[in-house]
Amino acid sequence: MTALPTTTAPDLLPGARTGGGPQDDADSPPADSLPTDSPHDGLPSGSARRPGPRSGGQGRPRYSPRRRARLLRAALSAALAVPLVTAAHQSRHPFDDRLTVHTTAAPGPPAAQEPVLRTSGPRVEARDPRSGTLRWVHERTGSRPLALAAGPGHAFALWSDGLVTDTERVTGSAVRWHRALPGLADWLAAGSGRAAGVLQPLAPGARMLAVVTPQRIAAFRAGDGDLRWVLPAARGCAFDPGRYVRTAGILLVAQPCPGHTNWTAELMAVDDLGRIVPGRTPLRNDLPHDPPNDPPSGVSKDLSDDVPGDRPEKAVARPS
Repeated sequence: MTALPTTTAPDLLPGARTGGGPQDDADSPPADSLPTDSPHDGLPSGSARRPGPRSGGQGRPRYSPRRRARLLRAALSAALAVPLVTAAHQSRHPFDDRLTVHTTAAPGPPAAQEPVLRTSGPRVEARDPRSGTLRWVHERTGSRPLALAAGPGHAFALWSDGLVTDTERVTGSAVRWHRALPGLADWLAAGSGRAAGVLQPLAPGARMLAVVTPQRIAAFRAGDGDLRWVLPAARGCAFDPGRYVRTAGILLVAQPCPGHTNWTAELMAVDDLGRIVPGRTPLRNDLPHDPPNDPPSGVSKDLSDDVPGDRPEKAVARPS
């Protein structure tokens, strides 16, 4: 980090020198220690300086406009430096992540290098699937993991403060992204066991992650954590993350609604492209350099988009 310039106030501000008596230019530091734009520049070494003009008979120095400007710039720099340095320091670990790598897996096929994930008290542990050796540990100060979900190269975790993280699964080298949903922390804290079903990997290879809460389903792209679509619950209804079923690449989530007698009205079908409805025009979720995503197995071509270039960038559905 580039060090911010700082100045020492007692050397610049008037009336702050030891002794506290009236000061004038004759009491200033020697000429060779003054800035280059000082009015004393150019005096021969050892030349006598004339005392600066005094103001109003009060024994206080009258500073030139140039010197007053220098003093003002120095004071502003000192005042601004403190919050800037503090912000830079706090940005180093904004989510209090602590990653500890314990061992490196032996060379082998990529599938064999994917560790097994589990929660252990306040931390996420990744262990070698063959030997059980601890590979890496992810901890966060003041929070604990409530649920885990995995995909090739991805270790998703839901934490008690409502944050969702994605950690590089093979080596535990970095936490790729953090995401939070409004109200999730309070809802999790209101009852035990509520984290079940909140994290739902979607698409082949878990290229998308759905986060199911009572108010909404939000889908994030696993590669960079980009929010791709949001589906709010219908008015007067709420999603139940713990009641779901997966079939043929489709996620069915219960959405209980008071007064509904038809149980099919209480189910919501989604995939990585959003809500599944006839004639939809889903968005394209792939990164620019990735090949287009084919519709999930079992989904009719009519329910997908034939022209990927026409897909919107984001999708936020309105409550029905």
